[in-house]
Amino acid sequence: MARSETQVGIVGAGPAGLMLSHWLHLYGIHSIVLEAKTRQHCEERIRAGVLEQGSVDMLRSTGLGSRLDREGMRHEGIELGLNRRRYRIPLSELTGGKAITVYGQQEVIKDLIARRLADRGDLRFECGEVSVHGIGGPRPSLRVARDGAEDEIHCDFIAGCDGFHGICRPSIPQGALTEYESAFPFAWLGILAQAAPSRDELLYMHHERGFALYSMRSPSLTRLYLQCRPNEDVDLWSDERTWNELHTRLGCADGWRPTEGKILQKGITGMRSLVIEPMQFGRLFLAGDAAHIVPPTGAKGMNLAMADVYVLAQALRAHYQDNSTAQLEQYSSLCLRRVWKAQRFSTWMTMLLHRLEDASPFERRRQLAELDYVTSSRAAAASLAENYVGLAMEL
Repeated sequence: MARSETQVGIVGAGPAGLMLSHWLHLYGIHSIVLEAKTRQHCEERIRAGVLEQGSVDMLRSTGLGSRLDREGMRHEGIELGLNRRRYRIPLSELTGGKAITVYGQQEVIKDLIARRLADRGDLRFECGEVSVHGIGGPRPSLRVARDGAEDEIHCDFIAGCDGFHGICRPSIPQGALTEYESAFPFAWLGILAQAAPSRDELLYMHHERGFALYSMRSPSLTRLYLQCRPNEDVDLWSDERTWNELHTRLGCADGWRPTEGKILQKGITGMRSLVIEPMQFGRLFLAGDAAHIVPPTGAKGMNLAMADVYVLAQALRAHYQDNSTAQLEQYSSLCLRRVWKAQRFSTWMTMLLHRLEDASPFERRRQLAELDYVTSSRAAAASLAENYVGLAMEL
């Protein structure tokens, strides 16, 4: 068995793992990133696409803002739709100049990988089967089995950034974690279309047939979603049927409809909320989807991952540079304050905009009244805007 050492072993080369490795490099802390998938898979997988102001500031401040500033699409507002009319929420006006930036997660991944390799970072793609050992002791390790050979990496700390289906969270002893979960009775049918965006900002539309979202990923790609059943068969949704339903739900009284284009991807996204407490055990720290999942309505998933590793990076810097463990001990509590606020907002926005099949007539009228309030009250719009552009990062 080959043996090596690092200060921080990171499992997962998503936004959390790569951003953490980059932060640690800036602080002179060595890390090794282990990723089961290929580099191409990590760089091409289409997922989230909205960056909060804090995430944009983080990328810029750590030297990763060059392509983001050239190609990212800054949005100073979003639109909510009701009864075929659009109502604009002026995000920047209501938050002192803050905004969101549309820049695909895969683009963030490309930038991070390129920078880590340029900085001679140790990134190991297609690394094989990974297992976690000794997290309750002073010197945990990661074992990597591939092609009949096994490597062992001894670490000071391990960061589990390997998503909900990863191996890090299940490595924590049974009974040490509490899981809070809530499933929604609907899902999203999402498409990626080769069509130039025909709107400048995202449009969230409430419709009697179900919610719809008009978004974009680049100047030539649009991303659109339709509310559907959780057990929906995507094969029953032909391109013609999909576009017809999008036109029905997103069409506005002024005649606007989404521009059609070749559908490049089509899939079903489930809707649920999940929080794991605490986000640490011994010398293993969970970050991103390994610790929490939010419904996509509020665009918080990637941003929460970035916030997690910001807190963790500062805590590890304090440990190595100041010989202080206080921030490491507080990692979970600091992150969970933000996580639960994001859950609150994402759930609220989800329930505000989707058709609630089992709702009573009273509940449906109450929902419409709340939408009317949010789109007509500056105070209500300001609360939405503050949360949407991202709450301040706390240490």
